[in-house]
Amino acid sequence: MRKIFIYFSRTGNGDEVSKYMITRGYEIYKVEPKHNLPKTLFWSMMVGGFVSLTGKKARLKEWKINPNDYDEIVVGSPVWNDRLSTPINTVIHKIKDYPGRVKVILYAGGKSAKKATIKISKTFKDARSIVIQEPKKHPESYHLLDEFLR
Repeated sequence: MRKIFIYFSRTGNGDEVSKYMITRGYEIYKVEPKHNLPKTLFWSMMVGGFVSLTGKKARLKEWKINPNDYDEIVVGSPVWNDRLSTPINTVIHKIKDYPGRVKVILYAGGKSAKKATIKISKTFKDARSIVIQEPKKHPESYHLLDEFLR
């Protein structure tokens, strides 16, 4: 059974989740936008939060994934302004016709991502999603993923 974790990480939280996913037998694919956000955290949050409001998709440096090659796809995204990050908006668009069940892991500073989960459920009929607090600060969040990935 081939499983993949496709994710974006700006501050390293997604990278931490990817290390956990490797231990669970997932292949890892980190997406990178062609144009980076500003380097300072404040400005990157301002710009990222604004563009996430619009639902825009980011252009990715490359895309080598054929979703149909996998039995399971898990997507990881930071939460920007209660929404999916723009690189993950692009990923969601690219895999929207995937015939299997998609799972989404959202890593957030808070404990909710209502608008992001609504978009996921509208895009994928049987999708499951979970919101965990920033794994770099809250490593205890991983126990939630054990059950979620079953």
